[in-house]
Amino acid sequence: MPHFSTHSLELLTSCHPDLQVVFQEVIKDCDCTILEGFRSREAQNDAYSAGHSKLQFPQSKHNQSPSLAVDVAPYPIDWQDINGFYYFGGLVLGTALNLYKTGKISHRLRWGGDWDRDHDVSDQSFNDLVHFELYKEA
Repeated sequence: MPHFSTHSLELLTSCHPDLQVVFQEVIKDCDCTILEGFRSREAQNDAYSAGHSKLQFPQSKHNQSPSLAVDVAPYPIDWQDINGFYYFGGLVLGTALNLYKTGKISHRLRWGGDWDRDHDVSDQSFNDLVHFELYKEA
């Protein structure tokens, strides 16, 4: 059975409890690794400068404590397996939706492969396939 490494668990604990619940459930079915939870000013601005984020500190949901965003990849990581990231994104979103509908989490999840949440992954101008963030419906 897949499980998180000590390092992944440390990063996950910097995240909002809803994100912790989602990924503790996901790991039961799919091996994955936590890449980043809370992001400091320096780390956020480095990500922005490198083109990995569209937001400077403190606008990212990674910059709140606890973090309202987490970067997670299927494990082992194969950056060339784009289909694997899309599959993983769908699995995470489905898991989160089920947890939300059953009242186990209080936020919905938005994924960096479908920012506008219209279920069309081909209309994105910026793909961040490892990024998952919480939002509340209006």
